[in-house]
Amino acid sequence: MGVFSRYRAVLESDDSPMSVKAALQLINRELDEYLGGIQGEFDADTRFAITWLEQNGLKAGDYGTANSIAQARGISVERVKHAGIVESQAGKVRLLRRDELDEKWEPGTDQHLTIWECLQHLVRLHEKDGISHATAVLLKKIGDKAEAVKDLAYILYDISANKRQDAKEATAYNALIADWTELSRQAASNLDTRGNLQQRLDL
Repeated sequence: MGVFSRYRAVLESDDSPMSVKAALQLINRELDEYLGGIQGEFDADTRFAITWLEQNGLKAGDYGTANSIAQARGISVERVKHAGIVESQAGKVRLLRRDELDEKWEPGTDQHLTIWECLQHLVRLHEKDGISHATAVLLKKIGDKAEAVKDLAYILYDISANKRQDAKEATAYNALIADWTELSRQAASNLDTRGNLQQRLDL
């Protein structure tokens, strides 16, 4: 965006002036294409959250910027709010912290499920219980989204460690990644994920 401060005007391909909003949308579309190659199939809400985390961390930012990021992904800030990822009020937007998420959340009944939510709930439980039966059960419930969740953990570790320099967040993602193989092994075993039973099947 420094180009806008160094030059009198930035032009579209038809020589008309390019707005900052249009530039942000173009940048974010290109970023999505790049990230898509290394992240796999992430939903638009998760891609929004990745960009927002990279730019703002867990701090609040301007609604206008959030709206531009969302629109570049074909969604709205209200949609991301409906997904349970952000708080939007008084012209500000911020990502919800893990401790603000609903502890009773169930991926199977969430009508607006995102990869972002799956990872944050898994990290929250792992921070609390480590490699546990409950954590493995949640991973099993996430099902076919597990690989995308793991990819997102790597992405957020990189952002937290190298770009945001947030050691606490980086440690949380790294710890989950380190235990992923064992959690996957336990999740692949005969776990009953119905209701609150969460017991091993007696075969």
